[in-house]
Amino acid sequence: MSYMDEFKQFIAKGNVMDMAVGVVVGGAFTNIVNSLVDNIINPLITLITGGNGTEVGGLNFNGIDLGAFISAIINFLIIAFIVFNVVKAVNKMQAMAQKDEPAEEPAPAPVCPHCLEEVKEGATRCPHCGGEIA
Repeated sequence: MSYMDEFKQFIAKGNVMDMAVGVVVGGAFTNIVNSLVDNIINPLITLITGGNGTEVGGLNFNGIDLGAFISAIINFLIIAFIVFNVVKAVNKMQAMAQKDEPAEEPAPAPVCPHCLEEVKEGATRCPHCGGEIA
């Protein structure tokens, strides 16, 4: 199989669309989380630790901005938690969808042509009537 054939097969599976939707939704959600951290959580930290209102007070030492690092950690934890819950929900929905699908019917057992009773696969005589099975 050539490289282009593999690429076409990859696109046809729908993985590309799922990935594109994930990137777009992830980007939009990142903006929401950044706003939450910058506009709500950081001011609360500033209020608790003291500061001038433009930076997370008390956490900036000689150019090392621990406030920005803490903000990045908070962003990551919030996004990771939401992604975990979304993946868990999608997996649960897929499992429910697979459970709802009817199982494939097993192949019907062979039937004796004489008495029409079921016989085991590969039997040469019927156990019910003794008739020969071709």
